[in-house]
Amino acid sequence: MNPTRYLHLDVFAARHGGGNHLGVVTDARGWSAARMQRFARWTNLVETTFLLPPDDPRAGYRVRIFTPHKEIPFAGHPSVGSAHAVLECGLATPVDGLLWQECGAGVLPIRVEGAGGDRRLLLQSPGERVLRTGRDAHPLLAAALGGIGPGTLPPALVDGGRRWWLAEVDGEAALRAWQPDHSAIGALAHASDSMGLCAFARSADPAYQLVVRAFPAGVGIVEDPASGAANGLIAAYIAQAEPHGPLARGYTVSQGREIGHDAQLVARVVDGTVWIGGRTHTIVDGALAWADP
Repeated sequence: MNPTRYLHLDVFAARHGGGNHLGVVTDARGWSAARMQRFARWTNLVETTFLLPPDDPRAGYRVRIFTPHKEIPFAGHPSVGSAHAVLECGLATPVDGLLWQECGAGVLPIRVEGAGGDRRLLLQSPGERVLRTGRDAHPLLAAALGGIGPGTLPPALVDGGRRWWLAEVDGEAALRAWQPDHSAIGALAHASDSMGLCAFARSADPAYQLVVRAFPAGVGIVEDPASGAANGLIAAYIAQAEPHGPLARGYTVSQGREIGHDAQLVARVVDGTVWIGGRTHTIVDGALAWADP
């Protein structure tokens, strides 16, 4: 069989090893869904993506996204990482600074800024809906937030590609030191059919304005080092709640230090539209030989 180019990426990383892993099969023509799922189960990464020619004429390429257990329609870091792979492999060319990516959530634009090691890719979030707000929005929410004080904005259940509970907490130091009750977060996630809880705190550090910790217990992950879709929802929630506030037009995020990573994400809000992204590093660029049993 002919080998296929395979990239292992570090997405949203401030430095090598700081972001979120992603495996990308750069030419999945001829792969069945069962074959993709078997390979994603073998890589055992949070997500593995598979690049294909587009079905929609508006798109430059198509991506299918698999966790080790199932295919999902959309996720942030797999979308940004897949766009990086497309550019690295010359599979599509930006038009007016945009790549158009087809996925299970539709055709989404990805903004390309800069080049080489300084290149940033920003994904347009697919829109959001605030479903519930307040500490009494769910009977299991208080337990999930046990041991941490509230911030300015009330907790909210927000839907936009993925469904997350968002909670602002009182201060960066408190959030970084927090030892959450993961079983309580898991119970909330399963009862509300959500990814889990994403907590954030404002920061006075000149390098970033928000600290984020994400606990996607709904898909069996204890803590995520870099969360594109969740950060897009946070940016939209802040812009909606504080349209004239200092974060309403965008900011920089620090995430993952509590679990040995160092992710840096950029949020921008332009005319009410949220863009979320950052840098991606190619760590492994090799040939994949994968045969069905």
